[in-house]
Amino acid sequence: MKAIVVTDQAAGTAGMKLVERPEPQAAINDVVVRVHASGFVPDELTWPPTWTDRLDRDRTPSIPGHELAGVVTALGYGTRGLSVGQRVFGLADWYRDGTLAEHVAVEARNLAPLPGDVDFTVGASLPISGLTAWQGLFEHGRLQAGQSVLVHGAAGAVGSMVTQLAREFGAYVIGTGRAGHRQAALDFGAQAFVDLENDALEDAGEVDLVFDVFGGDIAKRSAGLVRAGGTLVTIAGPTEARPANGLVVDFVVEADRAQLGEIVQRVRDGRLRTNIGNVSTLDDAVAAFNRTKRINGKTIIRVRP
Repeated sequence: MKAIVVTDQAAGTAGMKLVERPEPQAAINDVVVRVHASGFVPDELTWPPTWTDRLDRDRTPSIPGHELAGVVTALGYGTRGLSVGQRVFGLADWYRDGTLAEHVAVEARNLAPLPGDVDFTVGASLPISGLTAWQGLFEHGRLQAGQSVLVHGAAGAVGSMVTQLAREFGAYVIGTGRAGHRQAALDFGAQAFVDLENDALEDAGEVDLVFDVFGGDIAKRSAGLVRAGGTLVTIAGPTEARPANGLVVDFVVEADRAQLGEIVQRVRDGRLRTNIGNVSTLDDAVAAFNRTKRINGKTIIRVRP
């Protein structure tokens, strides 16, 4: 099968190449999926699981990409809940070969059925962005109707999902980003916007929840905006930011079939819009990844026409 592999962490996306690899086999509780579309996050190339296994042993050349939509072609021993020929989407394990390939082996529990009226490209755009938003808001942020939320990067792939879900659940949403992202953030549902290039972040005022995607100084300054009893949620890794009278939670998104079902249903009925910035083929994937930093929104690789 064709697959994108990485072997050199220092080279970044420039070190990716398209090669032939053996098709994967389904282990216990696995399924093999014929990948139709795959999502990619450039930060994957800085994540340790891209390069080493759970025992910290080198596992290169490895196949990146962890979001997928496709069709089940084989079941491993003991696999239940899915069937051969079924359309699925979901999130592959961080420590296993990923989804930038024509086939991938995935634990069945990490996948959810993909309704027939949802395109594979859309399905592949949902797992990381959608699950990150859902878990950050509701599991870690404990969002309640009527609360205020400061969403960093509100026009981005994750931030746009956070903005839409927070609005649906009755929150007042303040988005942030670059000046050129203002209208996009407002279109996704933000009720106010802070231009991080020209405005003072502190003008946002106190909020109940901060959803941080940047880390660093932005996270530290944001901590000062969290009102008593509120929460700073971040996906930018461990942070020194600490609200004076609130909580800080940094988390890594996890696969969850039920939550994927909630997310895709919202796409079907129009409550949630995906944020796809670029779609390329597997043959053109390396060039596409080298352009990713200039694209606002999700990069999707359409593995099959």
